[in-house]
Amino acid sequence: MPALPREEVAHLARLARIDMPDAELDHLAEQLTAIVDAVASVTGAVARAEAESGQPVPATSHPVPLRNVTRPDVVVRTLTAADALAAAPESEDDKFRVPRILGEDA
Repeated sequence: MPALPREEVAHLARLARIDMPDAELDHLAEQLTAIVDAVASVTGAVARAEAESGQPVPATSHPVPLRNVTRPDVVVRTLTAADALAAAPESEDDKFRVPRILGEDA
């Protein structure tokens, strides 16, 4: 694929409201051209595979199947507020009482 014109990269930068120096535009044009070429290569590989097999290549997001590892939800007894506050050095109104760390203005 031909190189992405510097003017198009400058236009994209303007649309994104990114101010780029000329040297950076040239460098980005090279990088974007490499990305576009890589995408074209994958697209070409899919087209070749479909032509050889005569069937469409299914879309995939991962090369190997994913398996979600889960466990069943089990209801268990949790701490009550009284149990949690039992080990606290200080409590007030069913809450942990901690030293003030911010000034009065906060």
